Amino acid sequence: MSALPKSAEAEAEMTVAEFFAWAEEADGRWQLVDGVPVAMSPPSRSHGAIQSELCYLITRGLIENGAPRSVVSGAGVIPRVNADKNVRIPDVSVVCGGYVTEERALTEPVVVIEVLSPGNMRQNWANVWTYTTIPSVKEIAVFQSQSLGVKLLRRQPDGGWPKEPETVETGDLALESIGVSFPLAAAYRTTRLCHET
Repeated sequence: MSALPKSAEAEAEMTVAEFFAWAEEADGRWQLVDGVPVAMSPPSRSHGAIQSELCYLITRGLIENGAPRSVVSGAGVIPRVNADKNVRIPDVSVVCGGYVTEERALTEPVVVIEVLSPGNMRQNWANVWTYTTIPSVKEIAVFQSQSLGVKLLRRQPDGGWPKEPETVETGDLALESIGVSFPLAAAYRTTRLCHET
């Protein structure tokens, strides 16, 4: 997290509506964490490459299986807990159905994905736990950017979440809620990591 500029400090304890209005004029990318705007640093090359590959792989899978879903990169979601004071920004989201008016934050994401980098791990994992409060979310995938691997959380039939995420380091990654799978290594295709293995 970076220090807030004076304009953000003056606006501390914002509501979601106030944040959206403020963010229109703010420089850079921000998310709202418990009423306080928090700056988001630019992603590393590997982080950005993984994010782009994931958008491609998931979109291709959705087209192949004819699913009426779309992949959205870097859009906000609003957790159910403290919904009036939080807008979190996952790297990739998958949503069902269309929309008539432009959304400031995605409604009913089914899958949310974070890509970890050394400088954002703590905030990313804090975001992950807020995603579990969104009723529509069925799967959360947290990709490493320093090595090949993903931690996968799937909502259980009773609506709860497992105590520990499933770890996938080789083979295929299956996003069961949207019927898409792909080789894990494909997400790292354009990174330096695919040349190290």
